[in-house]
Amino acid sequence: MAVRKKAKSRPKKKAKAKRRKAPARKRTVRRKAARPRKKIVARRKPARKRARAVTRKPRAARPARVPRAETLPGERIGVVTHYFSHLSVAVLRLDPGVTLRVGDRIHIKGHTTDFGQRVDSLQVEHQPVMEVDPADDFGLKVIDHAREHDIVYRVL
Repeated sequence: MAVRKKAKSRPKKKAKAKRRKAPARKRTVRRKAARPRKKIVARRKPARKRARAVTRKPRAARPARVPRAETLPGERIGVVTHYFSHLSVAVLRLDPGVTLRVGDRIHIKGHTTDFGQRVDSLQVEHQPVMEVDPADDFGLKVIDHAREHDIVYRVL
């Protein structure tokens, strides 16, 4: 018959006495040592090179530039004094002795402006009119962007 081994007995667990936990300590944050600040030294600006004194000859008076007759689109009738971009309306000032009517063909020419159109709408103080004189302060519906000081021509 086989001999049975005796099972080992496990030691009994001792009842642990309940211990109170100590309150958690506040940890202090260790900061790095402050670095010594660098001295701020005022730097000199580099010396400017002196420009040579240039003696220029006085210019001869130029004659006023007049556009050539063959490049003009017609007879000059006025100037744009203001432009309302949200309405596409130009305010014009007519030259003395000139009238403008609905149906006339005009050309507006300036530094960056160059377009022609038919006059479809004229207004004086928000009232539509058929004809305007130099004394009237009027608005004109335009098809393109016009700028102040653009010249308005009547196309013949």
